[in-house]
Amino acid sequence: MRSRVTMVFAVVAVLLGGALLVPAAYARLSTDDSAGGGGGGASVAAPRPTPPPPPTLAAGRVSVAFKGEFFSWALLDRQTGKISGSPNMASTSTTESMIKAWIVSDYLRQLGPKKQPTAALKEAARLAIIESNDTAANKVHAAAGGSYKASTSSTPDAVIQRAIKICGLTDTKRGNVDPYTGYWSQTRMSPRDAARLGDCIADGRAAGPTWTKWVLDQMSKVHGSTAKKDQKSESGGGRWGIIDGLPKSITAQGPVSIKNGWTPISYDGNWHVNCLAVNEKWSLAVMLRYPIRSGLDYGAQVCASVTTQLVTPQPGAALKVPQQPVGKL
Repeated sequence: MRSRVTMVFAVVAVLLGGALLVPAAYARLSTDDSAGGGGGGASVAAPRPTPPPPPTLAAGRVSVAFKGEFFSWALLDRQTGKISGSPNMASTSTTESMIKAWIVSDYLRQLGPKKQPTAALKEAARLAIIESNDTAANKVHAAAGGSYKASTSSTPDAVIQRAIKICGLTDTKRGNVDPYTGYWSQTRMSPRDAARLGDCIADGRAAGPTWTKWVLDQMSKVHGSTAKKDQKSESGGGRWGIIDGLPKSITAQGPVSIKNGWTPISYDGNWHVNCLAVNEKWSLAVMLRYPIRSGLDYGAQVCASVTTQLVTPQPGAALKVPQQPVGKL
């Protein structure tokens, strides 16, 4: 009887010992695998997907059913300095009020780090940008050393000559239509030079370290629409065009500084419309001439359409969602 009891206890002990040994061995194996000991059953965490870069403007195909005399655009990548655009981006048109951003910058840079403008001239500089006020721009232009003189010469006045030198412009010159050849608005500039001008204002060369932030801030505060109530004889609403073509995914990244130029010119029967915008990544210019009967809204829509088509990546691109054609005006 005793031998049988002894044998039963021995069998139970063996079974219990094996039951206790199995979990312990499994635990050791699991520990070895997680430490990279060569076990084939170890699990490896999947790498986190790299988030896509935020939307921006980048070189791309632009299609606009434009009806007019002149259509051209240029985009400058401010990280690389590369300029892309339409095949005729070196061709010129009159700047109109777009050049006011340079006139103000040129005046303020000449003050240096210590001298302040008079209260009247600082207010004129502000109005020249945010309201595109011609009288205010004339005051700042004169204070910057500019002069109006009717001439058939292609040499610009001193203010514009400094833009050419400081900003590295290659296509800019004085206008060639009397009697306006000496007036700042008749400066002839290409879209690629306009994009360079935007970059020059944004990087501080134009207004200098003391005033660059102020100029860009005024450009971001441009207000007023294309509506008749916002358009006056010597000033006008100028917040339209490129800014309207930018999605919130871009405008939310930081301020966009703009300055448009627009005039219905009687001598050629065309609207001369220019759109300029710049942020920390890019500088974009669109320049147009088209029949006055088409209205200012038409030019604003073309500028917006060009902008929207250059947004990269396009909305829905990651999901390969077909997009409606953009820019058919």
